[in-house]
Amino acid sequence: MTLGLAVEAAGISKSYGGSAVLSGISLKIDAGELFAIMGPSGSGKSTLLRILNLLEQPDQGEVTYGGPEPVLQDGQRLRRRMTMLLQRSVMFRDTVFGNVAYGLRLRAMQEREIRDRVLNALGDVGLQGFERRKALTLSGGEAQRVAFARAIAIEPEVLFLDEFTANLDPPNIKMLESALAAYRQKTGCTVVMVSHNPFQAQRLAKRCLFLYQGEVLGSGPVDEVSRLDDERTAAFFRGDLI
Repeated sequence: MTLGLAVEAAGISKSYGGSAVLSGISLKIDAGELFAIMGPSGSGKSTLLRILNLLEQPDQGEVTYGGPEPVLQDGQRLRRRMTMLLQRSVMFRDTVFGNVAYGLRLRAMQEREIRDRVLNALGDVGLQGFERRKALTLSGGEAQRVAFARAIAIEPEVLFLDEFTANLDPPNIKMLESALAAYRQKTGCTVVMVSHNPFQAQRLAKRCLFLYQGEVLGSGPVDEVSRLDDERTAAFFRGDLI
């Protein structure tokens, strides 16, 4: 098992149209850690995730990655070692097999390896036998499980999850959380998870960053952040602030 990459951000600020979305955000995520970025809607969580994933550039600050080798600088090479799963992932007009195989074919893998990886990933999300199904005929929960299989099939070293179980029913949430735990155990992948669901973050993560209106209100072990002497944080963890 090879640990994923460590992720560090220093002084990240971002504005749109003159309005600050993030103000001086710093964090450090260890290799192989599952780290949660939490906060109510509109707090800047998804913007921070896109910056960490190198999909957007900050106005100020920098993001660095490291692992057993020296800190990496080549953005294109880095992006091939990570992937992101969104709240609603797009399905291509193809079979389930073709959707999961998409990233593998971009990487010019041999068909035998592609087949093995696709079947293993579908097994991990409980969709054995779905290979020939048309992806556009799937339910919302099934489609999100296919999207998760597509993400882990390429064996990313950093997996970004942006509200990856929002709007799903409990059985699909349980399946995806179990698949995530199994993938982490198998690979040691680093996971950065955005969530406005405090109960999920408490189940899955040990450490977190709590954002409110683009600023950090707390950072550290989830149970400690949940007990901060701040009414906004307390309301969030009670489920009163979404």
